Amino acid sequence: MSGHLSLPATGCILTPATRMGAMALVSMRYLLLSIVLAFAVPAWAQQGALTVPRNLQQLTDRAAHIVRGNVVSARMERHPELGLPVLAVTLRVRETLKGPAQQTFIFRQYVWDVRDRMDAARYRKGDDVLLFMIAPSRYGLSSPAGMAQGRFRITRDGLGRELAVNGHGNAGLFEGVETQVAKDGVILTSASARLLQRPPRGPLEARELMGLVRDLAAGGR
Repeated sequence: MSGHLSLPATGCILTPATRMGAMALVSMRYLLLSIVLAFAVPAWAQQGALTVPRNLQQLTDRAAHIVRGNVVSARMERHPELGLPVLAVTLRVRETLKGPAQQTFIFRQYVWDVRDRMDAARYRKGDDVLLFMIAPSRYGLSSPAGMAQGRFRITRDGLGRELAVNGHGNAGLFEGVETQVAKDGVILTSASARLLQRPPRGPLEARELMGLVRDLAAGGR
């Protein structure tokens, strides 16, 4: 039929006007998908996500806030403007390594993986964490730099030592840092310099790791 498109499977006839409406609907869906993908890029630690390896210097430079604290709450909610599922996490801050000091730190992050929505991306009340947080977007959404690489859990071992490990088991955390430090003229304490000589294999002592982060943050100002 001239000027019409017949769809036998549904029995519907699309006129030029309805075709334009359908195209507009498709365009809107692509727009919404683009928004979702835009916020998926900086999100972290979501199951199945792929990320570019980042060392500690890069994580420190990328982060606007680096804080250690205990999780007070973690809950899913809807973004008031975008309508997307976001995770709202509140920390009681113990130490601030970069950025303005504050007693409470709150961030919201888009979560696309339904499994992470079910368990609040594995944040638990009372968890001791060290987070390298990027600056919030215009919509107030943020995430740890390098995704799982910028989120460290701090626990105590049998000897009472506080140990820190990120979502990648600290793999590649120091790779290339010495070269970057020398190039940028960053001054390290003797303890930080010694730490860089030990390629991280699993958990690191939180005290030593945080000391190195302070040095790197100070050198980047």
